[in-house]
Amino acid sequence: MKLTALLLAAISVVSVSAEPSWMPGQVTIQEDYKVPGDNPLYFCADPKDDILEIEKVDLNPNPPTPGNTLTIKATGDFKERVEEGAKMHIQVKYGLITLINQERDLCETIEKADLKCPLEKGEMSLTKDVDLPNEIPPGTYTVNADVYTEDGKRITCLTAKVAFHR
Repeated sequence: MKLTALLLAAISVVSVSAEPSWMPGQVTIQEDYKVPGDNPLYFCADPKDDILEIEKVDLNPNPPTPGNTLTIKATGDFKERVEEGAKMHIQVKYGLITLINQERDLCETIEKADLKCPLEKGEMSLTKDVDLPNEIPPGTYTVNADVYTEDGKRITCLTAKVAFHR
C-alpha cells in the first residue's frame, strides 16, 4: 500500500526532459524508460539508481476513463528506508496550460491515504481502487511526479500522458 501515494500522484503526470522534471522545456517521452505493465507511465530517466525499483504497474482500465473506478495493481522494491523530509514535486498540465506545479511533503501526502513514514526497505505490492470523477474535462493531461529524499536522492520520477474523451 505504501506505493499507492507515489503511483497515484504519477498516474496523471507526464513530462520528460534532460533537465530536472519541473524545469520548463520541451516535453518528450523517452520510450526506453517505459514502466513495465499495462499503464501509460514512463520513468523520467534511467531508474537504475532510484530508491524505489518499480517492477510492474497495471491500470484497469488503461487508459483511465472519467466516471469509472480505476484499479491500480503495482509491485516494487524499496532499496532503502525512506525517512521523514522526503518531498514530491508534482506538475500537471492540460495541453499547454500548467494546472499544478508544486512541491509537497511526501509523508504528509501519504498520511492522507492512512500511511505513515518511514517507508521501510523491502518488497511492496498494492491493489488500490480510485473513483474518477465524471466531470474530468476532455483533453490530454501530462503529469510528472518527481519524488526524492530530504537530501535530494531520487526515490522515483514518473511521467504519464493521459487523454480523456467524452
